[in-house]
Amino acid sequence: MKKIYVGNLPFQATGPDLEALFAGFGEVVSAQVVEDRETGRSRGFGFVEMGDAHAAKAAIDSLHDRKYGGRRLTVNEAKPREARVGGGGLGDGGGHGRGD
Repeated sequence: MKKIYVGNLPFQATGPDLEALFAGFGEVVSAQVVEDRETGRSRGFGFVEMGDAHAAKAAIDSLHDRKYGGRRLTVNEAKPREARVGGGGLGDGGGHGRGD
């Protein structure tokens, strides 16, 4: 299975739109447009998973830099997610405010 990144999507594009766009190349396992958590609006990119690596390559080759909804798509193999580091939480805090 291959995961594909699709960037520069028109903001009105939906998951079913992505699925329809890629279905001509082979089996689409999933298609998702990433949305902002707070507003629910599209962030202008998404991911498509295809069952066959050859179909995924054909889709990438055909759709990259192609106009869709008035915008030129960026389509390439998705990179693995990097682990997030740091972040909030209640840690040691470095000893501030202890009154030592």
